[in-house]
Amino acid sequence: MRRRGLASLAWASLQDLFDQGTAFGRLALVHVVMMAGDTLVTVSLAGSLFFSVSPTEAKSKVLAYLLLTIAPFAVVSPILGPLIDRSANGRRILVALSASSRVLLCWSMSQHLNSLWLFPEAFAVLVSSKLYGVTRGALVPEMARTDQFREHATSVGQSGWPSEGVRERRGFAGFNAQLTLLGTLSGLVAGSLGAAILKTLGATSVLVFAAVVFAVGTVASLRLQRPVKVLRDEVSMTPEERDLHALIPLGVGEVTWSLSASALMRFGVGFGSFLLAFGLRRDHAGLQWFAFALSASALGSLLGLGLVTRMRNALAESSLLALAVLSTGVGAGVASRHPTLTTQSLLAGWLGLCAAVAQPSFDAITQRLVPTGAQGRTFARFAVRQQLAWVVGALIPVAINLGFGVGDQFLALVMVVGGVTYFAGRRLSHHEM
Repeated sequence: MRRRGLASLAWASLQDLFDQGTAFGRLALVHVVMMAGDTLVTVSLAGSLFFSVSPTEAKSKVLAYLLLTIAPFAVVSPILGPLIDRSANGRRILVALSASSRVLLCWSMSQHLNSLWLFPEAFAVLVSSKLYGVTRGALVPEMARTDQFREHATSVGQSGWPSEGVRERRGFAGFNAQLTLLGTLSGLVAGSLGAAILKTLGATSVLVFAAVVFAVGTVASLRLQRPVKVLRDEVSMTPEERDLHALIPLGVGEVTWSLSASALMRFGVGFGSFLLAFGLRRDHAGLQWFAFALSASALGSLLGLGLVTRMRNALAESSLLALAVLSTGVGAGVASRHPTLTTQSLLAGWLGLCAAVAQPSFDAITQRLVPTGAQGRTFARFAVRQQLAWVVGALIPVAINLGFGVGDQFLALVMVVGGVTYFAGRRLSHHEM
């Protein structure tokens, strides 16, 4: 069985992206455009909320923004999550609504950057963004099974598409990795363009550009293919069955423990990112250090995606998730011994690598073990827990002045203990079954 690395994953991803005759190819195009738009919004808000004010004032604004990022899930989880599960075709419509609403919202934000209207508008943009993220998680199995397994039935193994004779539900990790890779590359390009526009024309122009990008995303969303009939039938569960599966995916020990590990990974990313960001501001580091850290993180993400597709041939997704959490702790422990700007920037790359291994693995576990008709609200509920973990992790270095050394030691302790607990708890749950 042939293995995939980063180069072959990138080649397969680009082939799918430019093959707009397949359902997954069209989803890949939508994802590239959506990630570009989200990156542009982030660049514009960073310019107006973080870099344009003093570190003390930045803390209060970032605290408000972090709390704001939790609020969208109060809408997405109980209200929009069930809508995602109503019909397979309805998911396409929700993606288009997510993109089109952000066209208007980004233009409106561009007119209110110095107004109190900015925060409710940013809230609405986040709701739309989270709606797409949750819907995309449910769309990956749909689009892959619509035609991708048929088109690539004899291709590579479990990390991407299954070989002949392997059940199709085992192949979603590779699809998730492809979308993550394309999204990362799209974010890099859009971030570079956005930073150039921010420096020359200002945050208003960045948001106008984002509105144009989301307009393209709306058109691309309307081109998403309808799922095949068998998938529409799978989604057509009774309300009682859907509620049971959505409330008790946690009855499956594999999903429960994997959610905890994934949330812990998100905690580590949030903590490490903001520890570095405010540490750089506190040390009056130049913009080149922020660029170096972001580049290291992006490069780590790309390497992580290459690893997850290659290692998936030998290890299960749950094992990859455990390794990602434990490796994060080990990396933070090493960095705590040499708390310099260079070491912290390299740690950002290590965090990016571990997160890139963890998230596609967790998505694949959920897509494999949660019934299709319950995936919408299940992904919504899981996204709430992951986002909450990220915000809690980010709030600590924002609210408390932590040096790099102390912060890294804390991160190492939390991640190693969490990784060992996940490994032991998962084994215990398997023995009980």
